[in-house]
Amino acid sequence: MIRFLLRKALGLVGVLLAISLVVYAVFYLAPGDPAQLACGEKCSPAQVLQVRERLGLDAPVHLQYAHFLQGIVAGRDFSAGTGLLHCPAPCLGVSYRSGEQVTDMIAARLPVTASLALGAMVIWLVLGVGTGLLSALRRGRLGERLLTALTLAGTAVPVFVIGLVLLIVLCAQLRWLPFPSYTPLTEDPQQWFWGLLLPWFSLALIESAKYARLTRSAVLETLAEDHIRTFRAYGVGERRLVTRHALRGALTPVIALTALDLGTMFGSAVLTESLFGLPGLGKLLVTSVGLIDLPTVVGLTLVTGFCVVLANVVADVLYAVTDRRVVLT
Repeated sequence: MIRFLLRKALGLVGVLLAISLVVYAVFYLAPGDPAQLACGEKCSPAQVLQVRERLGLDAPVHLQYAHFLQGIVAGRDFSAGTGLLHCPAPCLGVSYRSGEQVTDMIAARLPVTASLALGAMVIWLVLGVGTGLLSALRRGRLGERLLTALTLAGTAVPVFVIGLVLLIVLCAQLRWLPFPSYTPLTEDPQQWFWGLLLPWFSLALIESAKYARLTRSAVLETLAEDHIRTFRAYGVGERRLVTRHALRGALTPVIALTALDLGTMFGSAVLTESLFGLPGLGKLLVTSVGLIDLPTVVGLTLVTGFCVVLANVVADVLYAVTDRRVVLT
């Protein structure tokens, strides 16, 4: 296990280096002057030059990238008027537009996206795996056909359509739920729950349809294996075969998909956060891309890449827990 985790840690470092290098290359080829954007449209050329020097944009690209890596490991100092601004490690730079440290900006918005992603994950796993298992148990019957039709419809509807319908019906007309807003969990757990319930279901309804189809197909595929036929020949009941044997073998693709979805959601929950006005990482990423705010974009991309790789490491460990045939290598 220790050797496995060490290899994954080295792989994580390599992936993050590659991601940061690609993002740096793409944004330095993009149109626009970051110094001009940071200074404003009314700045004179002399003022833009001062901003460029203060942000370190006058150095060659490879030196700027080296300074960025140095900040992550050992921290970095930035010029701030007449003094220096120290950014402790792990320093992801200073925003060109706001002058805030990127690490602080991400830390302030990370709980919002984490709450959204983790809460939606719990709901879509319960709904998706439960619906897929029920479809496998009732295969060929009318109930299975209805569940299959619902999952197909669920995968075809965009998240913003479901979100708007839930807002209009549950909040505006029936007034069963308050309009979504984010309250920190540490301040008021009850308000945190009710404020995120609608965004959770907006994300989970679409994802659960995908997981229901995946679980159903995986369970039916497992039921066709030789050892399941042997259990059936010995008189083991169908319900027990599905719940105790087939479901455990079918969890591997569910775990893999969950790791991928949960990791990418930390940077891709843009529509949901924008629709419900949640100040998360996805909304910050869209704003930063539009402003060509390179340090913020690189920092957010690295955080998203870290979450994806970390989620896949956890998934590899869970493979071995759920299926003893899997060996960690």
